[in-house]
Amino acid sequence: VQLQASGGGVVRPGGSLVLTCTGSGKSFNDYAKAWFRQAPGKEREFLGAITWTGRGPVYANDVKGRFMISRDNRANQWYLSMSNLRPEDTAIYYCAADFKGVASQDARPYEHWGQGTQVTVSS
Repeated sequence: VQLQASGGGVVRPGGSLVLTCTGSGKSFNDYAKAWFRQAPGKEREFLGAITWTGRGPVYANDVKGRFMISRDNRANQWYLSMSNLRPEDTAIYYCAADFKGVASQDARPYEHWGQGTQVTVSS
């Protein structure tokens, strides 16, 4: 059972990126789906999540209006669409899944984690 985060890269301030999380080894249909990030020297930070029933998403205040989470259960994937990126968005971005979860902003309930994908926002 594995989650794979992809789509990171280098982007200029104001630019956009779409990250993809792909599940393998099982269906993640019954899981809350989330994105977190961790910048150097900082703790892991919640970005947003959808409940296992599809309610939400809920977002952290820092990214509300700029980031959007969506999912495709048939493809066993979920996405983080990021726009108007800022240098302070530079971090490693992780996807996570929580069985029958309610889109917790706490990382501890999430049983499965992707390996992370680097996003760098720089001119």
